[in-house]
Amino acid sequence: MSCNHYEQFHSRRDFLAKTGLGLGTAALAQLLGRDAFAASVSPSPSLSVSPSSANALPGLPHFAPKAKRVICLFQSGGPSHLDLLDEKPILRQRFNEDLPDSIRRGQRITGMVASQARFAVQPSKWAFKPGGKSGTVISDLLPHTRGIADDICVIRSLHTEAINHDPAITFFQSGSQLPGRPSMGAWTDYGLGRLNDNLPSFVVLVSVNKTRAGQGLLARLWGSGFLPSQHQGVQFRAGGEPVLYLNDPPGLTRERRRLMLDGITDLNRQQLAHSGDPEIETRISQFEMAYRMQRSVPELMDLAGESAATLESYGAAVNEPGSFTRNCLIARRLAERGVRFIQLYHRDWDHHGGLHEHLPRLALDVDQASAALIKDLKQRGLLDETLVIWGGEFGRTPYAQGDANREKYGRDHHGKAFSIWMAGGGIQGGMTHGTTDDFGFNVVENPVHVHDLQATILHCLGIDHTRLTFKFQGRQYRLTDVHGEVVKAILT
Repeated sequence: MSCNHYEQFHSRRDFLAKTGLGLGTAALAQLLGRDAFAASVSPSPSLSVSPSSANALPGLPHFAPKAKRVICLFQSGGPSHLDLLDEKPILRQRFNEDLPDSIRRGQRITGMVASQARFAVQPSKWAFKPGGKSGTVISDLLPHTRGIADDICVIRSLHTEAINHDPAITFFQSGSQLPGRPSMGAWTDYGLGRLNDNLPSFVVLVSVNKTRAGQGLLARLWGSGFLPSQHQGVQFRAGGEPVLYLNDPPGLTRERRRLMLDGITDLNRQQLAHSGDPEIETRISQFEMAYRMQRSVPELMDLAGESAATLESYGAAVNEPGSFTRNCLIARRLAERGVRFIQLYHRDWDHHGGLHEHLPRLALDVDQASAALIKDLKQRGLLDETLVIWGGEFGRTPYAQGDANREKYGRDHHGKAFSIWMAGGGIQGGMTHGTTDDFGFNVVENPVHVHDLQATILHCLGIDHTRLTFKFQGRQYRLTDVHGEVVKAILT
């Protein structure tokens, strides 16, 4: 037997890559350029693309953007709009009465309250006051947010289709209740490209909850779905290595790392030419990104250069790795360095019981830092070009889960009406949009569907949500699917 004779084994992926027309077409499109995947993106001759966004899809942005980047402060679990952003005095007047049938209208409820004999009206135990010149009414639980009332737009008419956490969060992030679609950050990176070659365009920060973990978060929430995997979010960790496996092993010099990467790149390019698998190109680019991040990430995470006044403005928890407070400051540093989409997650807003105990703690976690982020961005001249969003996947019911009680109560999930706030890049500050009924149960004026919100976010980035598409399994997909209207009334 010749020593040079060997049998080569092939995986199913190898077989499909060599024989499947679908992968062959995808590979050809990758080699011809990203525009082969985005047939619906048409050029905008009047708008020149700056060198910093040269890796954007051809023709993007579609029009002059108001925002260069997004910071999404996502409150996982469903914050109670009725205790935070949407005051309903009638709930106090009708405490412990049954929610009128004319309000509920037979709408579906979760299994957690389906067996209740009655749905007793439950008022908030906290007072609300107007803030700023705009007079936007905000709960005493959010005094710092009330202090930036003139910089934010409170939307009180958001509504969604999902009634449970995982499909609702998935819907908010990807436009579909079913897993497998690209997240907002991935769509943004795919369409607009990077502003900084030394950092990912899409970064995720998940708070470390000190008391209770809250709902679990799956990495697919910041995944790329059917888009090339290079567009998925990169999660930065609180302790140890901010990005796993980023550091070189002991004894390996930077020069040796460079030689090793060059060798791996040569092998990968040979394999790419042989198989045409577009994921190999992704692998090459991610190796190079990781090499550059070895220097950029440690500098980013080091807060030593921040002034004492800045640190104090965010709050004492800024010194706690993994806290929402610290993550807000890191978000501002990421924004300064050109990261396109910055996603923060803070969990444990799911208060079926014990809301009176847990909601103040959660509000304390996020209130000062969220407001400080807005002030910090504004002071540095970044707010006008940074879109900031604060909110969760749905709200809570105006009736109690269990018995009504003025001091101790809980609320169930409610997706038919809830509140968020937005600020910065392209959004009018000092205003409210939309109205719910007297019970905060239904939207009665200017409804905003989650797809409308997503269309508006893309609009602020200079993207027509109907034209940023990706062909997958025979049809064109987009973040908003076949829905969504830009909420023009809140735009500057």
